[in-house]
Amino acid sequence: MANFPSGRFALNEVWLTLVLMAGDLLAWMKGLCLEGALAKAEPKRLRYTLLHTAGLMVRSARRTTVRIAAGWPWADEIVAAFGRLPGWTTTLA
Repeated sequence: MANFPSGRFALNEVWLTLVLMAGDLLAWMKGLCLEGALAKAEPKRLRYTLLHTAGLMVRSARRTTVRIAAGWPWADEIVAAFGRLPGWTTTLA
């Protein structure tokens, strides 16, 4: 119980559920959207390459576009991964 964020059981239960859901989302993204080295990457590397990416989500004309910073080393892989998701478009900014 010392490693949980709260002293109350109900809050810890919700926190743990969200953490497990986030892990599942990363695992599914690896299997469905990523290719090459990122498809085989460990969670720590995925956090660094995907979750720390500078980008901007824009919603216009019923389309969601993700603008990824062109200078990011993994920008091409991220654009390709979002391109595999239905209803999403990705551009380099």
